[in-house]
Amino acid sequence: MLKVFRIIFSIIVVVLAGFMLLTQNFAFMSYLMLLLGVSILLTGVIELKKDKYAFTGYLSIFAALFVFYVSIQGLY
Repeated sequence: MLKVFRIIFSIIVVVLAGFMLLTQNFAFMSYLMLLLGVSILLTGVIELKKDKYAFTGYLSIFAALFVFYVSIQGLY
């Protein structure tokens, strides 16, 4: 189920990024970063479920938290 959500969020991120590149309108960049953070967070959770001490899982969760912080700063 988590893999399905990760794929859905990844597709949304790619479509939104392509839309912003084609139109040169970067007004939705904060939302793109927020969706990217969710996708990275799901990747980290999936990696942690595979292996209990997976370094890549913890690294993905840390990266997702950083992306959340940046996207929230961009919203305000």
